[in-house]
Amino acid sequence: MIVDLTDEQARAALPLKWGAVEPGVVPAWVAEMDYALAPPVVAALTDAVRRGTAGYPPFGDGGVGATFAGFAQRHWGWSPPDDASVVVGDVIAGIRLVLEVLCPPGPVVVPLPCYPPFRDVVAIAGREMVAVELDPDATDAALDLAAIEDAFRAGARTLLLCNPHNPLGRVPRRAELEALAALARRYDARVVADEIHGPLVLPGLQRTNGPVFTPYLSVDERGILVTSPSKTFNTAGLHTAQVVVLDPAEQARLRGVPLPQNHAYSPLGMIAAVASWRDCDDWHAALVRRLDEQRALLADLLAAHLPEARMRPLEATYLAWLDLRAYGHDDPAAAGLEHGVRVAPGADYQPGLAGHARLNLATSPERLETIVGRLAKALTG
Repeated sequence: MIVDLTDEQARAALPLKWGAVEPGVVPAWVAEMDYALAPPVVAALTDAVRRGTAGYPPFGDGGVGATFAGFAQRHWGWSPPDDASVVVGDVIAGIRLVLEVLCPPGPVVVPLPCYPPFRDVVAIAGREMVAVELDPDATDAALDLAAIEDAFRAGARTLLLCNPHNPLGRVPRRAELEALAALARRYDARVVADEIHGPLVLPGLQRTNGPVFTPYLSVDERGILVTSPSKTFNTAGLHTAQVVVLDPAEQARLRGVPLPQNHAYSPLGMIAAVASWRDCDDWHAALVRRLDEQRALLADLLAAHLPEARMRPLEATYLAWLDLRAYGHDDPAAAGLEHGVRVAPGADYQPGLAGHARLNLATSPERLETIVGRLAKALTG
């Protein structure tokens, strides 16, 4: 069910990922997949365009909240109320909105490494950021709860949680999230959980090590969830995400903000979100199987071509975190670009971090072989 796009098709479908590189360079940097859209999403969008659905989005969420609740119940055994979702343009717009409307005054804790816009959105919202550094090379790379408590004790009142983690590909354990929730209650702090990669927990590891995905709101009713189908179903350009809060008064506050504060979502994105959450379980299962195969292939390719590379255990997402310091390049991504492959520099996720890179494996097996081969040539000569 997973159809690989050709280079020409990918360049048309993914103008940022493929358009940001010269012809002949293989892009493996931004989090988009080189796969055709799920057929139910294509059908829903095609029907909508044929109906001329290009006007302003409707009031309400257009069924996004109810279909997400159904997806969450089927896949995680948990679901919020159907009316708990407020539609926003994307996850970062949702985080900005809740920082401005719901989160208490004070600094915002951001574990590093992090998705780079986390740092930007804290600044845009007029907040001070408190960085809590994880060890990106540790086998566990768990949240540093002691450092988070120190930050709360010093006055921070919000934490941005990435669950599962981007770029480390780690799934926080339930006990870890329960401990974080206890800290948030103790200090009257709010946890804003970006769970855009929640549907992308990969098979195998959860049966041996226990990292089954735990929605943060299932352990903390005061938490704030921001998510979108865009990473799982490759629809980032349709600009629809959702904020989920369980308190009806807070739902009303979010819905009551002035239009310029929350307006950048689209009717086509809402239609695609409904189709994604409701109609694509078979395609989603096939995607997870493909990503599992790509994860295994990447491990084999690294062993063959870059044996001194260290790849963090990839429990979720399609974004592999690589420690390449053994090859003596402070910026292996820059070296790779000179040899026809673009990966993301580790310093994007943790400023000053040398010798690391994030590699997107959501492509064809043949392209993945090319990516690793070119990266190996760049780093080893």
